[in-house]
Amino acid sequence: MTATPPVILYTTTGCPFCDARRVALVARGVPWREVNVSERPEAIAELMKVTRGRRIVPVEVEGARITIAPHGGSSF
Repeated sequence: MTATPPVILYTTTGCPFCDARRVALVARGVPWREVNVSERPEAIAELMKVTRGRRIVPVEVEGARITIAPHGGSSF
């Protein structure tokens, strides 16, 4: 059996929408990892590719599915 790759959650410090996405991922019980672009600014270029230039979080990448700020977001 192959392990499912974790959901990647892009966030920024102090974003209430990011907090809500963290809670939702924990509730779903899926493996996930967080990339906080406030703490890791080198990840911004990667995030900008995923969002096609939009400077907003939270962004979830789950396999081929990309979800950008589904219930509102914070600019960074």
